[in-house]
Amino acid sequence: MGHSHAHSHSHDHPDLKGRNLVISIILNIVITVAQVIGGLLSGSLSLLSDALHNFSDVISLVVSYIANKLSGQAASLQKTFGYKRAEILAAFVNAAALIIVAIYLIKEAIIRFQNPQVIESGLVIWLSLVAIIGNGFSVLLLKKASESNMNMKSAYLHLLTDMMASVAVLIGGLLMKYYQIFWVDSVLTFAIALYLIVMGFDLLKDSFRVLMLFTPNTIQIKEIVDDIQGIEEIKNVHHVHIWQLNEDEIHLEAHIDFKNDISLSQFDKILHTVEDLVHDNYGINHINIQPEFGKCDKKDVIVQD
Repeated sequence: MGHSHAHSHSHDHPDLKGRNLVISIILNIVITVAQVIGGLLSGSLSLLSDALHNFSDVISLVVSYIANKLSGQAASLQKTFGYKRAEILAAFVNAAALIIVAIYLIKEAIIRFQNPQVIESGLVIWLSLVAIIGNGFSVLLLKKASESNMNMKSAYLHLLTDMMASVAVLIGGLLMKYYQIFWVDSVLTFAIALYLIVMGFDLLKDSFRVLMLFTPNTIQIKEIVDDIQGIEEIKNVHHVHIWQLNEDEIHLEAHIDFKNDISLSQFDKILHTVEDLVHDNYGINHINIQPEFGKCDKKDVIVQD
């Protein structure tokens, strides 16, 4: 059986990602405490909802930090993949947390809308400004890493949505201060929650696909099979599995029937051809091929194990 690890990729240094996460955690703890105190003193539900979201940010950032550290640990006899999927699991947990928080906020917003309360808007304005600055800085710290890492993307989305929520709270505070429109507090809370659900669902769906070993959306198995079968020495490709281990690794496993009873050295040359083909055309960087000649087994592309 041929097994090949092909083509390395460059990524952000894990220590840098870890440092940026720690800074973001500290900032969000400060923001959360300030907003809880301010929300209780001012009576603003949107400020308290923003504080709750910030608290979920703290939890999600801690989860992301732990996953970031675990993902760098070496594989072992008991853990042959190491903790490479830790960051995907963290992304799934964080996305689920976003949705749960959002549902709670919608419930509270509806209750408050039915019973609007006078709110100390000055405190709301100042604390929302603090949150915007703190979360804005955290967003900048994590933006680059979020482009290539699902775990960092989940943390980035938490912070980005919280910054946007703080902007909404600031607008609400200004409307309450100068126009006495106090019901806007509930409306903004509802809008923030809906946005959280949209962002959280997309990330939940993407991380779920990876955890369930689904074939990435960007890959069509039939096209890959046709391309590999286009190699002269290959008769048939069957029993195919393609899955994504994490952001960095896409794996392909397949059985290949050869037209002739080739030598091991010939197979090795063909394996390299297959390796280059699937990497260059489909981004697959780990392949595991079982060579066969005249074997009587199911020749379906997908075999029900």
